[in-house]
Amino acid sequence: MISIIGSGSVGTSIAFLCVCNALDDVLLINRTKSKAIAKSLDLTNAIPSTSKFSISGTDDYSKLTGSKIVVITASTKTNLKNRTENISQQVTMIKKIAEKIKVYSPSAIVLIVSNPLDVLTYFFQKETQFSRFKVIGVASSLDTSRFQYHIAKKFSVLQSSITNALVIGEHGDTMVPIFSNIHINGQFFPMSDVEKDSITLDVRNYWKTLRDYKTRSQFGIAKNVYDVIDTILNKKKISVPVSLVLEGEYGEYNVAIGVPTKIDQDGIIEIQNINFDQSEKNLFKISSKTIRNNIQSI
Repeated sequence: MISIIGSGSVGTSIAFLCVCNALDDVLLINRTKSKAIAKSLDLTNAIPSTSKFSISGTDDYSKLTGSKIVVITASTKTNLKNRTENISQQVTMIKKIAEKIKVYSPSAIVLIVSNPLDVLTYFFQKETQFSRFKVIGVASSLDTSRFQYHIAKKFSVLQSSITNALVIGEHGDTMVPIFSNIHINGQFFPMSDVEKDSITLDVRNYWKTLRDYKTRSQFGIAKNVYDVIDTILNKKKISVPVSLVLEGEYGEYNVAIGVPTKIDQDGIIEIQNINFDQSEKNLFKISSKTIRNNIQSI
């Protein structure tokens, strides 16, 4: 069973992909029971006629029992200025949710989607003491998709022609696009500092630009989360940057931050090492320090 905590636009978009593709039974949990039930009733009509799975909604955390995967998309308030503006309320929320999951679904792989993502990934893992390889913050892959979009747009190339372009670090204002390994159509693609700065700013502000046109991102993050769920349940492998608590990797300790990983049915099976230049290393250190400062502010 896939349990999704939070029945807003992101949670229900993830649920939609899961039921349409008949991955497993889906449970929506929301603090407003009627909202979870209403969303599940709507999504029921998207289940293929050949599927043996169902979807239901509740506010009862005991129903988490038996979950293979728990996805957390819940939010106390909407962020308007930055992803940390409601940090105190969000950390309080994640600790309460962690207590429930620890009781009712201690063997689940947990995917964190709520913001501030890296901070919440850290506190959830510390609160539950679950394996750090089973507490996965999903966002750097979304940032990577946005990075590839802006490269394609700026240089008039297909996104499918771009390889080795990824974003690591904080899912926030200090995220670090990695330019030093980018290839287009199999050839290394150097950029000027002006081009790099312009694209970095566009990627970091993507969510704000999106918010000018609609309330929030939902489909991009939903597809990125779905890909991880599909990997776990269907025993595949995927290489993707995600946030997890580091214990010496990339020279960082006791902080959750986005890095390249490999994921399979058991969660994260490898933290991958990549080569990046000194300026990118410096930016990664700044990003790590920012997350650590946010953690220590609680």
